[in-house]
Amino acid sequence: MGETRAASAAGRHRLPIIEAAIGMTARDGWAAVTMARLAEQAGVSRQTVYNEVGSKNALAEAMLAHELGRFLAVVGDAFDRHPGDLVEAIHDAVRDVLDLARDNVLVGAIASATRGADTELLPLLTTRSRTLLADVKAMVAARVAAYRTGLTGEQAGVLIDLVTRAVLGHVIQPTGTPASTADGVAWIVARVLEEPARTPLRYG
Repeated sequence: MGETRAASAAGRHRLPIIEAAIGMTARDGWAAVTMARLAEQAGVSRQTVYNEVGSKNALAEAMLAHELGRFLAVVGDAFDRHPGDLVEAIHDAVRDVLDLARDNVLVGAIASATRGADTELLPLLTTRSRTLLADVKAMVAARVAAYRTGLTGEQAGVLIDLVTRAVLGHVIQPTGTPASTADGVAWIVARVLEEPARTPLRYG
């Protein structure tokens, strides 16, 4: 019983530490985040920070995973609302993701890093970006598989890749409102689905 209580106590500071790190990164930049400052901000000891999140690189991974979970939850909710209409599901997923991104402090920090404002954060994002993209695409592919699209698996994969990359681009550098971007993405998806998969992809 004592070990169970200790394990529970060991994890209770993790989320506040991650949230404090996200806020600090947004305010001061990733270079300004230190374990000592983070401990003070979260109201815990520096050793507790190390115990909960490990190294600074591991902290960055935890921050990204935390925010990715929020975005994936929004995508899942959109698909749940439209179990019989893939175009509407994608429309709402795109709109809701971009709505969430507009006020997301970590997304703001990432956008600044991509413009050269945080040279320490950018390499971490570059290293992690391929895994993040794969995680998002895998989740979307699993949801799309429940719909009858008329596309082969390979063709559906191409469509998911294009949509995912387009949305991530708008997350970092939006060129319109979430609603207008969602309308455009949904229009493209609808056009693709109107044409049954009659021929294989030329290149593989």
